[in-house]
Amino acid sequence: MQNRNKFFDDMSHLMTNAMGVAQGAKTEAETAMKGFIDRWMADRDFVTREEFDAVRAMAVKAREENASLEARIVALEAALASSPKKK
Repeated sequence: MQNRNKFFDDMSHLMTNAMGVAQGAKTEAETAMKGFIDRWMADRDFVTREEFDAVRAMAVKAREENASLEARIVALEAALASSPKKK
């Protein structure tokens, strides 16, 4: 009976060590894959979310200014059309 317990103890230690090695390999693989993806994305010249949001805000502001200027032009053209003409 003593040999059997020793066998199971050894197997338990072996499996525990194997799980530790597997966990380390998993962590190493995740780190390597993350590094690869980061380098791949950097090479593609993708914009960051912050850059995208900044450009989007600029576009919204430009549209608002464009609408304001368009309304101003329409008002000026109407005022010009209704003013008495000088000869």
